[in-house]
Amino acid sequence: MRAVEIAEIILAGFTKHYRIFQSITAKAPIAFGNRDWQSIQSISSMRIAQYDARVNETIELLKTKQRIQPLNECLWRTVKEAFQERLVFHPQAELAETFYNSVFCRLFHRRYFNNEFIFVVSSMKQTSTVPVEAEYRSYFPVSDGLKPTIRNIINHFGFGAPFTDLDGDIRKLVKAFIKQAPDTHHQRHQMRFDILHSPFYRNKAAYIVGRVVSLSGIQPFIIAILNTEERGIHIDALITQSSQMRVIFGFARAYFFVQTHAPSALVGFLNQLMPSKTAAELYNAIGFHKQGKTEFYREFLNQLESNVEQFIAAPGTRGMVMMVFTLPSFPYVFKVIRDQFSESKPFGRETVLARYQLVKNHDRVGRMADTIEYSNVVFPLARFSDELLNELQSSIAGSMVIENDLLIIKHLYIERRMTPLNLFLQTCSDEDAKGVMADYGQALKEMVSANIFPGDMLLKNFGVTKHQRVIFYDYDEVQYLTEMNFREMPRQSAVNYLECSEVSSAPQDVFPEQLCTFVLPDPKLRALFLEAHPDLAGVAFWKQAQTDIRQKVMKHIYPYPQEQRFCL
Repeated sequence: MRAVEIAEIILAGFTKHYRIFQSITAKAPIAFGNRDWQSIQSISSMRIAQYDARVNETIELLKTKQRIQPLNECLWRTVKEAFQERLVFHPQAELAETFYNSVFCRLFHRRYFNNEFIFVVSSMKQTSTVPVEAEYRSYFPVSDGLKPTIRNIINHFGFGAPFTDLDGDIRKLVKAFIKQAPDTHHQRHQMRFDILHSPFYRNKAAYIVGRVVSLSGIQPFIIAILNTEERGIHIDALITQSSQMRVIFGFARAYFFVQTHAPSALVGFLNQLMPSKTAAELYNAIGFHKQGKTEFYREFLNQLESNVEQFIAAPGTRGMVMMVFTLPSFPYVFKVIRDQFSESKPFGRETVLARYQLVKNHDRVGRMADTIEYSNVVFPLARFSDELLNELQSSIAGSMVIENDLLIIKHLYIERRMTPLNLFLQTCSDEDAKGVMADYGQALKEMVSANIFPGDMLLKNFGVTKHQRVIFYDYDEVQYLTEMNFREMPRQSAVNYLECSEVSSAPQDVFPEQLCTFVLPDPKLRALFLEAHPDLAGVAFWKQAQTDIRQKVMKHIYPYPQEQRFCL
C-alpha cells in the first residue's frame, strides 16, 4: 500500500536522524574524560545541523521513489494514519511526529498545515506514553549505607577517568546536602535516590541529576562535576535550590548532551524537579530544539485560545533592524527583520540571518537568549490593532501577507521576553542598579570569553530576567571577538579624547574607552560600571581575551553561585 510505504520512508528517516543524534551526543562523555573542550563546541554545531540534513534526505527519497507532488489529500490522510499507528509504542513518538511535520511542511503549501495532515495536536494524548521510570534508576542506602550508595552512583557513570579524591568529595557532598536541605530525613533507612541514567554534559562540566525521596518529601538535586588540569575529575558543587536548577537549565545556555532512549520520560522527570519549566524549555535544554519548537507552538496556540487580548509593540526602544511585538500575557517576543535598515547598519538581511545562526550554533554561556526560528507563522488578524498593523506594514511589509482574516509572517524569531536593561534602570533602586550594572559587565566578560563580541553594547540590547540576571538578545552586530581590532583612542591636544568621535577607523576597529562615552553617558551608571569592571574600558583586557582564545584557553562559566563550590 502506497500510504504505508510513504509512512515507513518518513519513519526510517527519523530513525536515522535519532541514531545520528545519539551517536553525536555520545562523543561528549569522551571529550569530557579527555578534557577535549574544543570538540564540545564542534559536536554541538554538528548535532544541530544534522536534523535538516535528514529531513531533506527524506524528502528527496519521497520525490524519487514515490513522486508525491502535487498533494493528494486522500493519500496523505492515510499516510498520517499509518504513521500514527507505528508510534503507539514508539519510545520517541513525539519526536517522530515533529520529524513528520517537518517533512510534510517542506513539501506542501501552508494551507494544509492543520491537524488533518500534520500533528498540530500530538497523538500521544491518545496513546501510551513512556513512564518516567524508564529514564532513572533507584538506589537504596538502607542496603549498603549512605556513602557507599553515593559512591556506587558516581562510579556507575565512569566519566572517562578516576576521581582524584572521591571519598573526600563524598564527605563534602553529604555535608552540603545536610546544610542545604535540613528538613529532609537523612537516615539511610528513610530515603532512596532516583538518579537519571545519563549525566548531562555541557562545556567543561558534567551534571548528575536526581532526587532524594524520603519521609519528608522529595528533594531535587544536581551534582556538578568538573575535570580540570589542576585537580582532575572532582565534584565541584551541589545544587538543591529550584531557582539555581532553573538557571542551569536556562534559556540562555548551550544545549546539554545527554543520552536518552525516551525523551518524553526524561522531560517528565525534569518537569517534576522544575515544575515551572515548560515542555518546550526542557526539550530545548536537552538538545531537541526542533521538538522544543513544536511544543512552543502548541503553547502559543493554547495561549491564543485562552484569551482575546491584542498584540502590542514590545516595550523599549524601537530597533533599527528588527520590528518586535508581543502578547502581554505571553512571556515571549516576536522579532521580524525590517525591510530597510538605518544608515548606521551597513549590512543586509543575509548578514542578520547569518549572525542569528552563529549564536544558535555557539556556546551562549548563559548570557545570550536562545531563539526559535519559524517560517510562515499564521496570526489572527483581529488580534492586531490598526496602529500596530500600520507599523508592521511600514516596517516589515516584505515579510508579511494578509489573507482574509489571517496575518502570515514569512519569517520570524521568538525569544523569551525580558525587561530591557535601559528601562529597568529608569525605575530600579540604587542597590539594584549597582547589581545589574556589575552583572552587565560580567555578561560582557563571559561572552568575550566564548569569542563573542556583541557589537552594539547599548543597554537597550540587553534584558533583565526576573532573577535580575543580564542577558544579551540583539544579535545583528555579533561577530567573533578574534575578528576585531582593539585600539587605543588617539590622544587629542586641548580636546578630551573620551569625547572625540572624529577618529579615523576601519570597520573592525573598536575603541574600548568609548564604551563609557557612548554606551554609558549617564555619569551615575558609568561610575557603577567602572567600579565593578574598570578593565573593560581599557584595550589590554580585550587584547588578552583574544590571545587566550587563539591559544585555546577556554574559561569555564559556572552556572551556579561561586559560594556553592566545594573548593572555596
